[in-house]
Amino acid sequence: MAEHLGDVAVTIVDERLTEEAAPLVRQLVEERVASALTAADPTLWGPAAESESAIRLAWTTLAETSRPLLAEIDALRAELHAEGVDRVVLAGMGGSSLAPEVITGTAGVPLVVLDTTDPGQVADALAGELARTVLVVSSKSGSTVETDSHRRVFAAAFAAEGIDPASRIVVVTDPGSPLEKSATEAGYRRVFQADPNVGGRYSALTAFGLVPAGLAGADVAALLDEAAAAAVVLSQDSADNPALVLASALGAAHARGAEKVVLADTGSGVKGFGDWAEQLVAESTGKEGTGLLPVVVESPTAPGFADAGDDATAVAIGAPGGGARIATRGSLGGLILLWEYATAIAGRLLGINPFDQPDVEAAKKAARALLDSPGTEERAPALVEGPVEVHPSEGLLPEGTTTLAGALNALFAAAPAAGYVSLQVYLDRLDDASATLLRTEVARKTGLQTTFGWGPRFLHSTGQYHKGGHQNGVFLQVTGASEVDVEVPDRPYTLGVLQHAQALGDGQVLVEHGRPVLRLHFTDRAAGLARLVEALAEVGA
Repeated sequence: MAEHLGDVAVTIVDERLTEEAAPLVRQLVEERVASALTAADPTLWGPAAESESAIRLAWTTLAETSRPLLAEIDALRAELHAEGVDRVVLAGMGGSSLAPEVITGTAGVPLVVLDTTDPGQVADALAGELARTVLVVSSKSGSTVETDSHRRVFAAAFAAEGIDPASRIVVVTDPGSPLEKSATEAGYRRVFQADPNVGGRYSALTAFGLVPAGLAGADVAALLDEAAAAAVVLSQDSADNPALVLASALGAAHARGAEKVVLADTGSGVKGFGDWAEQLVAESTGKEGTGLLPVVVESPTAPGFADAGDDATAVAIGAPGGGARIATRGSLGGLILLWEYATAIAGRLLGINPFDQPDVEAAKKAARALLDSPGTEERAPALVEGPVEVHPSEGLLPEGTTTLAGALNALFAAAPAAGYVSLQVYLDRLDDASATLLRTEVARKTGLQTTFGWGPRFLHSTGQYHKGGHQNGVFLQVTGASEVDVEVPDRPYTLGVLQHAQALGDGQVLVEHGRPVLRLHFTDRAAGLARLVEALAEVGA
């Protein structure tokens, strides 16, 4: 029933955590934090954060302010369908793609998401029926290199098929961005202006989330209804406010050393919520040497969840169970708003600004530098084992290391007792989907919390935490030769070159932060993955 659409609830299962969180909940109620946040009070995170917060708080009322978009989305979808255009491809990174993917996945409607520079994955998207395709280009800044590359590639493909590219490209961007200007000049089908006072990771209920999801066929009006119902509860200065309870539980856990948050779905009915929450939590809190590292696992029985140690808090998305210490339940719209409120409030408890991302640009700059110096020669691998070339950061491998298993042993041994392993896989997340199995294998072998990220998508998500959060991670990069490559029109690089530069650039920045990095390059992707799995079985032997 409609009155239950926005129901959200948080249950703290762990008694000790309940006791530790209680005084923080009382403090937040006394300080009227929930109502102040809803009223967009920029002073909540201290003087240093005030200027940024002042232009980042419009998300608390999006359930109402985004309503005018609904009719515009419906009208455009009807126009496109009348022309036989019903295949939606989304070019976007981070906040521009994660929310639409969750919304459409939960609704069960198709959306092709391009948040990659892998040439094989992009080539597959191009091989779809272009006659039925509309490309949604989403970029808050209007200068995202991946998204700009996708736009160029698809525009050329449309033209080659005799289709006017302008008639098939829809843009979502901030007012005044370079993309808005160029899209208007090019006469693109539609330019949607998003709310500039909402940061990317808080933008699920803006045009960035609603336009691609709505064009694909999701009921985005119902999503706003769900959020609106939840907003009534989340804005209250009450000890029963689920956002205050969740923020306090996460803050209390962090205070005693549980800086990781392990997320597993326990029958929520929402598809892929952890991937969306991952960016929200990591990029909002992972800075100034502190933060909450989200670890998205496959199920409540996966390594790292029920067996989470003192450095991690297991959180269920859905009903309590499976060893979860906290459970969050609700509709998708309600859950989105719950986690946004709780994350912003957790930032206050951690003493950081949840709306900036000071370390994200470093990897982008490093990648650009590599693209600008195409003659820069890569170092020879330290060793080669069949289809796997091994590239360690300096000083990582002990002298005499001659095997892939030995290199993996060295990387894992470099992690502190309460550290984590970050798997960063620059491959095709559709054709190379079996790579996700690596997370469970590494977690089992090491006993460490282990994250998995598709590159370069994670750079717009957990990448901030890797440089700005707790500096106790070790990093396993995977790159691979591609059977195809895709030219980027009017740019001096291909997608394959860009993907490789992004991996190397991020690796450089991690090394500069003193973190151990091991990059494995597969000269044959399938054979390389198989060999890596074999080597993981040999780790510790």
